[in-house]
Amino acid sequence: MRLIVVLVLALGVCLAGAAVYLAQGQIAQFQAESNALRAAQSQMPPLTDMVVAKRPLKYGERFGINDLEVIKTQANKMPAGAFHLIVAKQGTPEAAFAMFLEGETRPRAALRSFEMNEPILDAKITKPGVDAGIMANLAPDMRAFTIQVDVTSGVSGFLRPGDRVDVYWSGAVGNNQVTKLIDSNLKLIAIDQSADADRSEETKIARTVTAEVTPAQVAALTLAQSTGRLTLALVGMQNTAELGTIEVDRNSLLGIEPRAAVKIEAPKVCTIRNRKGSEVVEVEIPCTN
Repeated sequence: MRLIVVLVLALGVCLAGAAVYLAQGQIAQFQAESNALRAAQSQMPPLTDMVVAKRPLKYGERFGINDLEVIKTQANKMPAGAFHLIVAKQGTPEAAFAMFLEGETRPRAALRSFEMNEPILDAKITKPGVDAGIMANLAPDMRAFTIQVDVTSGVSGFLRPGDRVDVYWSGAVGNNQVTKLIDSNLKLIAIDQSADADRSEETKIARTVTAEVTPAQVAALTLAQSTGRLTLALVGMQNTAELGTIEVDRNSLLGIEPRAAVKIEAPKVCTIRNRKGSEVVEVEIPCTN
């Protein structure tokens, strides 16, 4: 009987030792995995909150708080103009990063289409209570000026709101035809009556384009449009060159040298004066010199 007890005790000690050994191995493995996870987390970039669309939004569509949600994204990958908060209290530091202020009931409107989970950018939406349109696209202190175009006056079939164009004037200066660059890199904010940058009518020839200009440019373009013909040239996305004065006239285009003016002397007239009573009369005579 004692032998059986001793054997049971010995077996129990062996099993306990094996369990301790296995537990130590498992604890060491868990510790190694925890250290590896902590090291990986320390190398991960910091995350921040970003407001995205909860559902697809079309151009001009109004949206409110319930159409938005907040996700986590890398802080160093957050696009410029994105929002951190959906709602914040007015007057707090967080208000500068919120899409709506507390108590705001007016919706905003999309200036372009958004897909679900796409970041909402400040430049792509209107202010609260403002609908999408030309006024929403105008920068502070700028004006909207409409230019008449057709298929021959520029790349009107390829223009979109947000594109930039150079404006050339063609007309008569004296007896010579001249084409001159009068404005460069003007931003278009509407094509015909549409300010939708996602317009799909790619082959439609626009009749008018509306540009964002200063009041001084309004006066210059109005005069130019009434005294000659305006032509648009689309500016490329990679354009960085500063344009100087560009002017071409008919003679320089065709390589015609202007003729020197021929001076024609008036014929010399010689006269003598004769007095007849109180009257002096000039009489023409042949010139001797």
